[in-house]
Amino acid sequence: MILGLSFVQFTFLHVFLSLVGIGAGIFVLWGLLTSRKLRILTDLFLVTTLFTSLTGFFFPFKGITPGIVTGILSVIALLLAIVALYVQKLAGPWRSVYVVSICAAYYFNFFVLVAQAFDKVPSLKNAAPTMTSPVFGTIQIIVLMIFIMLTYRANKKFHPA
Repeated sequence: MILGLSFVQFTFLHVFLSLVGIGAGIFVLWGLLTSRKLRILTDLFLVTTLFTSLTGFFFPFKGITPGIVTGILSVIALLLAIVALYVQKLAGPWRSVYVVSICAAYYFNFFVLVAQAFDKVPSLKNAAPTMTSPVFGTIQIIVLMIFIMLTYRANKKFHPA
C-alpha cells in the first residue's frame, strides 16, 4: 500500500498524472510559442507534472536512479516556474526563467515517457533492449535537441501582454 492505494492503483495514478501533464504540456508549449498564457492548461500542467514527480518518489527506493534524478530536477524546474509565474509575475528575467523552467519540466516528463516506451513497448524494447543501446540514446538525443530548439524559440516568442 502506498498512500492508501494498492501498488497497481498507485502506479495507475502516477501514469495518469504523467499523461495528463504531457497532454497539457503540448498546449502550454504552444502557448509559449504563440505568446499566450493559457492559464487553465498551465495550471493543469504545473499541478499534474509536479504530482507526477512527487508520486515518483513514493515507489520502492532502489538507490539513486535516473528516475530519481529526473524527478528532483523536474521538481526544481517546476518550483522555479511557479515562482516566476505566481510570485514574480514574469517580470524582467523571470519571463525567461519561466519559459526555460516550463520547457525543462516538460522535457523531463517526456524523457521518462520515451524511456518507459522503450521499456514497455515490445517493438521498441526489441530495437533497444537496454537503456544504453545506441537506438535509445539516439532517440533521446533527438528529443533533447528538439526541446532545446523549442525552448529557444519559446523564449524569443513568449512576451504576454
